[in-house]
Amino acid sequence: METIRNVLNAFKLPDLRRKILFTLAMLVAYRVAAHIPVPGVNADALRQLFDSNQLLGLLDMFSGGAMASFSVVALGVYPYITASIIMQLLVPLIPPLQRIAQEGEAGQAKINLYTHIMTVPLAALQAMAQIAMFSRGAVPVLENFNLFSADTFLTSWATVLTLTAGTMFAVWLGELITEQGIGNGISIIIFGGIVAQIPQRVAQDLQANIPGLIAFIVIGVITVAAIVFIYEGQRRIPVQYGKRVRGTKIYGGQSTHIPMKVNSAGMIPLIFASSMLILPGVIASYFQYAESPIVANMAQGIVSIFNQEQIFYWILYFMMVVGFTYFYTDVIFQQQNMAENLQKHGGFIPGIRPGARTAEYLNRVLRRITLVGALFLGSVAVLPFFVSTLTPMQTMIVTSTGLLIVVGVVIDTMKQLEAQLLMRHYEGFLK
Repeated sequence: METIRNVLNAFKLPDLRRKILFTLAMLVAYRVAAHIPVPGVNADALRQLFDSNQLLGLLDMFSGGAMASFSVVALGVYPYITASIIMQLLVPLIPPLQRIAQEGEAGQAKINLYTHIMTVPLAALQAMAQIAMFSRGAVPVLENFNLFSADTFLTSWATVLTLTAGTMFAVWLGELITEQGIGNGISIIIFGGIVAQIPQRVAQDLQANIPGLIAFIVIGVITVAAIVFIYEGQRRIPVQYGKRVRGTKIYGGQSTHIPMKVNSAGMIPLIFASSMLILPGVIASYFQYAESPIVANMAQGIVSIFNQEQIFYWILYFMMVVGFTYFYTDVIFQQQNMAENLQKHGGFIPGIRPGARTAEYLNRVLRRITLVGALFLGSVAVLPFFVSTLTPMQTMIVTSTGLLIVVGVVIDTMKQLEAQLLMRHYEGFLK
């Protein structure tokens, strides 16, 4: 009842109501585009390909469910996410980019511009790869498509341009939501695609696998509670600012804290690990029936090793998620230059000398709390394995990565709504 009353309070405010309705309108526009298929798609062959290809299921999640029908926005926002990750990793490695990132809002605008420019070739390359992949096989998904044939040259390249434009359209909608709506637009588009697939999967399980559905609900509730607990978990480092006297006035002297989150890497380690772990098997699958027996045997061995039914796959997946969590958290933390910024503004951690000692202390605390976040993300990653072995549920209605995204988006959006309500003297959503 409390949440319902707060939602009604939000709708009573004209500007907040406009933001919510605008967000919903942009989601509807994206979902409409997600149901406009590329001409020439064999729907039956596409369904079979998705059932046999694990990487496509991951990409479909980041397309908001648009890839399953190979629509004009089939690539979704995945190329933009890839470009953002690449740019975040390049900033601390390239001095000119590092200087630009330290220029405040103007520098951040330039980094965003470079990210958008990088998105275009990444989207085009991914579109070319998908057309090449979908045009192969005994029953091709795309018939009469060949990027380098004179007969199908215009059709194939028009499809590449359409898919690339669809990605930029999805990114544009996401940024409109961020600027004029509620929440992070890119995340909300992914969230909308994940949630849109739930009713269909629930209906299928109600007809064929009711015990599995009950098991998923129980495991899902426990998982969501754990995600919320870890997502909100943080270590608060106390910070004291020294007093400064200017004329007859005294500035500073206040106490605050640095919130260091247990899971500051979010879902990025899961994306890294999933992509790298699935990719060898996907590439090897194209060489299983090669004319050379040696190549065919090697390809079949790789496919069997990187099969999700093997315990080796899940052990390696867990280890890679833990490793990537430490790697990505360290990269992002180093970009913040927290110890240097504290020293510039006259801040210090009580009992810790400013400068190098502060940096060492913060790094030590970060590595300790990241251990909890890394082990948790690793556990979330291998959750489908335990679900399939301990329950009748062979496939989860929402993947563990999807649950992490959904919960994170809901929490962030509720926090933004709470901030808007508190500014207008309403009681917030969160206690």
